[in-house]
Amino acid sequence: MERQRPTSLRDRARYRFDTTLARSTGMLVSWLVLSCLAVVVPVSALVVWTDPGSPRSLSGRLSAVWRTSAETLRLGAPTGAPMRMALSVLLGIVALLCVSTLVGVITTGLGERLTELRRGRSMVLEQEHAVVLGWSDQVFTVVGELVAARAGARCVIAVLADRDVAEMEEALTASLGRGSAVRLVCRSGSLTTVDTLALVTPRAASSVLVLPSETPDADSEVVRVLLALRAVLGDEAGPPVVAAVRDRRQLPAARLAAGERGTIVETDATAAKLLVQSARRSGVGEVLRDLLDFSGAEFHLVDVPPAVRQGPEGSRFGDLLLCFERSSVVGLLSPDGRPRLSPAPDTVVGPGDRLIVIAHDGMPEAPVDCREYVGRTAFAAPQSERFGPVRVLLLGWNHRAPLLVEALRDSVAPGSVLDVVVDEAQAVPVLDQACSPQATQATQATARLAVSCRSGELLHPEGLKDLDLFGYDTVILLGADAVDGPGHPDDRVLVTLLMLRELELQAGRILPVVAELGDHRNRALAPLGPASDVVVRGELTSLLMAQIAHNPHLSAVFGELFAAHGASVHLRPAHHYAPPGCEASFATVVAAARDRGECAVGYRRTDPQAGTGHRHELRLSPAKTERRVWDARDEVVVVANDSAGPDRPHGTLTAVPGMRHDHVDDTALSGGAPGRQPSHDRPEQDRTRRENGTTG
Repeated sequence: MERQRPTSLRDRARYRFDTTLARSTGMLVSWLVLSCLAVVVPVSALVVWTDPGSPRSLSGRLSAVWRTSAETLRLGAPTGAPMRMALSVLLGIVALLCVSTLVGVITTGLGERLTELRRGRSMVLEQEHAVVLGWSDQVFTVVGELVAARAGARCVIAVLADRDVAEMEEALTASLGRGSAVRLVCRSGSLTTVDTLALVTPRAASSVLVLPSETPDADSEVVRVLLALRAVLGDEAGPPVVAAVRDRRQLPAARLAAGERGTIVETDATAAKLLVQSARRSGVGEVLRDLLDFSGAEFHLVDVPPAVRQGPEGSRFGDLLLCFERSSVVGLLSPDGRPRLSPAPDTVVGPGDRLIVIAHDGMPEAPVDCREYVGRTAFAAPQSERFGPVRVLLLGWNHRAPLLVEALRDSVAPGSVLDVVVDEAQAVPVLDQACSPQATQATQATARLAVSCRSGELLHPEGLKDLDLFGYDTVILLGADAVDGPGHPDDRVLVTLLMLRELELQAGRILPVVAELGDHRNRALAPLGPASDVVVRGELTSLLMAQIAHNPHLSAVFGELFAAHGASVHLRPAHHYAPPGCEASFATVVAAARDRGECAVGYRRTDPQAGTGHRHELRLSPAKTERRVWDARDEVVVVANDSAGPDRPHGTLTAVPGMRHDHVDDTALSGGAPGRQPSHDRPEQDRTRRENGTTG
């Protein structure tokens, strides 16, 4: 083995010097000052001692050395002998170099400090602020809703993610708008580190929201973040924690990690349920988005007004539906936190029950007896809705598709059919997954839905024409999980929507389509027909998280609203409550819905004269005194159990009226495009009869 060469004194000195410089900027400045003094002071002494006019005493000469050292920037100022002038020039050059180096060192030190601040490593000293942990497409919706929930109040939102702080601030500011009054505080670092989580002071926050990332192990990361958050908050009472996971298999672990203060929302299952509900009737997605955002009417909890309590046992639920003029009562919340949405009208309201209402603000409304505005002569005659097997076409496949198939099995009548068509590249894995023995056994066990799978070309018009699109009650279009090479999964969905829209125009027939998109910005680009809708993946989950963070008591209400069975939001034809052409108040519609075991909360008006594809006006929680002439095209928004209403089997998927063999006006199909004339192949009376469930 070669013997190590002994270290020289020069190497040791250089090592010590380098180690000292690497410690801090202050140490570097100290060495620079010492170096300057080591040159400036001796040269200044030589300048003074070589001056014939310098003082004779030692103290006088030392004072002259001090003055010369202090005036080193006066390059070439001393005069006299050439040697003295040369020394003066040398002194000025050395001073100039020293000053320049000192400026550079200070600038570098300040730059490093600013860079450290931009990395987001300083503590957030705020109180009652909202904390958002994680970064994904959902962050823009969540932050926007948190700002809307605190409109008019001081709003501070701290966002912690493993991203560059400047990029996060720029993206969020662009999403909220430059004029937003919110103060965004972004911090960067690992979400699973306790010290990093402590930077945003979650203990003093009003709420904490944990978002899943776009990585494959996003759910596992959410569990680790919840564990780290639990270590920061401890066992003391802290802010409510709302988190989202994609895979339902991670729900038990996430709930255990979140503890009693946490609420876990399942993203993929929520998106699948919203797709199925939108497929049941076009427009449900729009209603749910309006109910869950903070820009319009939303859910609130209010106490039962003492003035409307009747008898020692309290009021009956049906009597409370008309006790507010602008708030719509939809359910009860018992003292133990158990919600009951759309209970039976004769349900007795207990002394500790609270009302679940839909209103435009959270202020308590004075009770008003609206029964005088009810015109019972304007009630529509009882009608039965005919439900039977449906045919559903599913275009595309992703990891949420099995959840959609499962939700579809629970919401269709026996004998229904689901045809799955996927691209050639997806054919083999999809056939193995959707048509596996386990899936076949599940289908046979429910005897509701028969599933068939095949491959096709979804990006070619001829491939879509061969599918007999107008033989289905609804078409569901899914985006891929990922694409190879450049592009976005939404690109394939938008192209397929464009071709479906063109086929709809060519045939002159309504084609109900529900498409899934990943980016909310692509909603405006989607070419939709009059009976089509778009579901943005993760958007509904983001709205739910913001609502629960703002009011944790609504967590159980939303859990009941999106449960597989029970009460949910529906769009019913208006002629079930008031005859077409009849003028009646909204209180009359509420009373008619009460007789059907439903809670009417608004209506959607269809404008046949509109010149664009957006022909609907949604009004939630209107005044009970509002009177209008109800049209056969109008729809009433109700909260009702799936089994509510006459002759309604549990969990049925309704077909869009007039879909399969109905021709519609070209103006409606084309969005009012010039150059198209209305089609007169179908009289309006026939359409009304078919929507009423009657025959000519």
